[in-house]
Amino acid sequence: MRDERGHWYLLTGFVIGIVLGLVYAWLIAPQQYQDRDTSPASLQPEFKDQYRAMIAAAYVATGNLPRAEARLELLDDDDVVHALAEQAQRTLGEGDSPLQAQALGLLAVALGQGESALIPTTIPTETTALEQTSNTPQITNTITAPAEKSTSESAAANPSLQPPDLTPQATRTSNLTSSPLPTRTPTVTPGTPFVLQENNFVCDTKITGPLIQIFAENSSGQQLSNREINVTWEEGEDYFYTGLKPEIGPGYADF
Repeated sequence: MRDERGHWYLLTGFVIGIVLGLVYAWLIAPQQYQDRDTSPASLQPEFKDQYRAMIAAAYVATGNLPRAEARLELLDDDDVVHALAEQAQRTLGEGDSPLQAQALGLLAVALGQGESALIPTTIPTETTALEQTSNTPQITNTITAPAEKSTSESAAANPSLQPPDLTPQATRTSNLTSSPLPTRTPTVTPGTPFVLQENNFVCDTKITGPLIQIFAENSSGQQLSNREINVTWEEGEDYFYTGLKPEIGPGYADF
């Protein structure tokens, strides 16, 4: 007995299977989609640090403070300046790139100072410069030694010889003209070192370990940020910068 239905039953079963699958997927057990937050504020802390580092590098390259501030607002930090300064200190403490720490510190200082912040193109290193005016004493010796020799000889009937009359006259005049001794005038120029004005030992029970606290100021008493400080000891050396804690002062640094 032959089956005359052909292959239509296969197509019918395929259509019925699709319909049943759609009914199950849409009506019986629909997929529940969750609204995922894809903003920078939802990033993990380590990725937020990378985001801040890229914003700081872009700010140092372009100097566009409003754009950097707008980008940082996407992270929803409670205190943007404190977050930048803390990351800069953490970067230095972990021995990562000092340039990255410097960029973070510059951005933190710029946000603390507002629109008047300037981006230094180079990091000045401070060395002592003395401007010396040297005036060499000048000594002028004038020696005049004219010698006049007159000899008169007269021939007479009785020739007589008169000794020559030699009257050498030597006059020595010494004029000593000395200008004031060379003076040294210390001038503060870009690249001059700082002079230690005060050195105090403070006992604070809130500080658990040794701490070096520095305030860098210019001759006018204004605190200076972005100044590199080198610390050396028997086992090695390290660097840290002023201005990473603007809440204390732009010229403050600790190690």
